[in-house]
Amino acid sequence: MATQSGGSSTRSGGSRAAVITGSDSGIGRATAVRLAQDGLDIGVTWHTDRDGAEETATLVREAGRRAAVRHLDLTRLPEAADVVDELADELGRVDVLVNNAGTGTRTPFLDLDHRTVRDVLDIDLLGPFLCSQRAARRMIAQGDGGTVVNVTSVHEHQPRVGAAPYCAAKGGLGLLTQVMALELAEHGIRVNAVAPGEIATPMTGQEDEDVRTAPRPGIPLRRPGDAREVASVIAFLAGDDSTYVNGASWAVDGGMLRMGPQAGSHLRDDSWRRV
Repeated sequence: MATQSGGSSTRSGGSRAAVITGSDSGIGRATAVRLAQDGLDIGVTWHTDRDGAEETATLVREAGRRAAVRHLDLTRLPEAADVVDELADELGRVDVLVNNAGTGTRTPFLDLDHRTVRDVLDIDLLGPFLCSQRAARRMIAQGDGGTVVNVTSVHEHQPRVGAAPYCAAKGGLGLLTQVMALELAEHGIRVNAVAPGEIATPMTGQEDEDVRTAPRPGIPLRRPGDAREVASVIAFLAGDDSTYVNGASWAVDGGMLRMGPQAGSHLRDDSWRRV
């Protein structure tokens, strides 16, 4: 019997499948590989890096699972969300959606233009909203629950100068996560967020960096994170060990949020550690 536990990996009639947006590199790729290792078939999406998406698909297949690849441009809404249904059709179902695709800015508030703000909100908030609707409807029709994991940011919880639309979108996605968790629970669908801090990925200009050799005095663990460390938390939230976790936001930030007014991966020394 399939288990309606809000994300069980046990079901009749074949494998589970996950759709991971923005899985051509970074956190998305690491998550695709990790979920494939956990036995899921994977839907991979890309925006500008098709070769990267195909490389992710190869890694998924090397892990023994099926992979399907689609282009996804979340500035082209609402039709961009069709990709979720296309991938679900090719893979046979969708049990996990990871809303990972994202973008940001480093622009002062007074210098922002409407187009930039709109694009960030579309990619970081409205895109996940519409993709989640598509995935949730499929999960409900399947009848055995599922999980949605929204990749937000520490800036779901704390602001950053120069990132007004990014913070607005990630804060909104955090509250959207909570509303979805309340409304979809009756269908056996759990919804949670993962809030990364500084992670060594192409988005931060640190792809393939050895995080152990990158000093960050302003982070309690003294280093940035590795994409695989975020992927492991996403995998936990998507699997059987978290079936009573719903509506939560899991910070993966080396303790940076706990710094409060002292916070900042930009700090250059350890003076904050002393009274």
